[in-house]
Amino acid sequence: MKRLAYFLFTISILMLWSSCRKDFDFGPSTGSLEFSKDTVYLDTVFTNIGSSTYNLKVYNRSDEDISIPTVRLGQGQASNYRLNVDGLPGKEFQNVELLANDSLFIFVETTADIQTLAQNSLEFLYTDAIEFDSGTNLQKVELVTLIKDAVFIYPDRDNTTGVIETLTFDANGDGEPDETSIQGRFLENDELTFTNEKPYVIYGFAAVDEGDVLTIEAGARVHFHANSGLLVTNNASLKVNGELSTDQELLENEVIFESDRLEPLFADVPGQWATIWLFNGSVDNEINFATIKNATVGILCEFNQEAPNDKLTITNSKIFNSSNYGILARATSIRGENLVINNSGQSSFAGAQGGKYNFTHCTLANYWNNSFRQFPSVFLNNFFTDENNIDQGNHLTEANFNNCIIYGNDNPEIGLDEISGTSGFDFNFKFTNCLIRFQDSNNTFNDPNYDINNSDLYENCIFNSDPDFKLPFENLMMIGDNSAANNQGNDLYDFFANQVPIDILNTNRTASPDLGAYQHVTFEED
Repeated sequence: MKRLAYFLFTISILMLWSSCRKDFDFGPSTGSLEFSKDTVYLDTVFTNIGSSTYNLKVYNRSDEDISIPTVRLGQGQASNYRLNVDGLPGKEFQNVELLANDSLFIFVETTADIQTLAQNSLEFLYTDAIEFDSGTNLQKVELVTLIKDAVFIYPDRDNTTGVIETLTFDANGDGEPDETSIQGRFLENDELTFTNEKPYVIYGFAAVDEGDVLTIEAGARVHFHANSGLLVTNNASLKVNGELSTDQELLENEVIFESDRLEPLFADVPGQWATIWLFNGSVDNEINFATIKNATVGILCEFNQEAPNDKLTITNSKIFNSSNYGILARATSIRGENLVINNSGQSSFAGAQGGKYNFTHCTLANYWNNSFRQFPSVFLNNFFTDENNIDQGNHLTEANFNNCIIYGNDNPEIGLDEISGTSGFDFNFKFTNCLIRFQDSNNTFNDPNYDINNSDLYENCIFNSDPDFKLPFENLMMIGDNSAANNQGNDLYDFFANQVPIDILNTNRTASPDLGAYQHVTFEED
């Protein structure tokens, strides 16, 4: 009985409260709305690619419930902006109700074709406005975004089935074409030179066919959609011909590989695209003055370790924010000079399944802080595990690190995983004049490969001293006046020493070479 009385009392209170409110008595707006911003800036997008969604908050600061007669885009249905007002999509809305001292969200997106907006223009500032009410009560919030033109490369899609074109090439190295599940297409002859005139936006894998050479000129910008990349096939080559920028604070002459998300929010997000894939059989690949950022694997270089020339030569380049590996090398050959790798979800450089590697004046660091990292900055092994869970060996012919910094926010930052010593497979490596993070305080590394007192493996190396990076978590890997790497390099700069007399910023290092890719500088006080 008490429960019934309580229930009836509650209902009566609710009915009394309801009868006192004028829930549906909305007066007209008087032009006194307030907004979270007076202009919504939608960050730069490529032509015909949708933007992110941006929001605007609209406030009714009065004590009266109001109805906004119209909320519309200034250009009406012709506008390239799209709105969503309190969950409803459209470009014009009537009688939008807003309670006293309440607010509503408006979400804004855009997709625009630069060819219809500004003929013969590479960039166009596209504007419109959200208009609230009209006449003397009219209020506006401006909308602004920059639309960039680009060269788009994407595979065909079957109009009937919706199936996207996949690549067919000699994937198994047996001389026969193989159908793969890799979505993409081969570049045409007139697409084999990327210039700096327009950015390139790639969907799927843009592949270099057998015998072709893709040349990427200084200043080119290559953007990849999710799960996209470059693929260089048998007897094909990639030549990236970036140059040192005249202003070191700018990157106008470097070649930059990154995602197609241009918003600042995505500037340093790892794993936005796939990889630059130097496939089995590709030859004489060269990368100079490039920045590769925000990939899953910056460069995947596979096989052909016995080729007469190194499969990849990479110089004066930077690889940042790879969600897995900066460079993943498998039984291949790489020469690196003035190379900087940082912020990788696994290893910055992994020489797996053997191979042949030579790195001189490189900064191979890893200050990954997005998740737990299982592997060190530099990892080497000489085997792989097959489908039957059996280890299969392959020679690590050589892995030489000269005048390098190998460091990071974990310990140790070198990993050496050799198949059983009785296997007969070579595991040849040497660190010479390197600054390395390796601290074995608990004597857990009993493998002779970690005997840092063995000068045949570790010659003139420095361990666990501060490299004094400028801002390593922000990929600023220059070293300062207090770096332990200063003046510690091998200074035998002659033709036969095969050294690197100029650092990544074109500073001469022949007199007192520092370790790593940069000669030290004095950091300016903030």
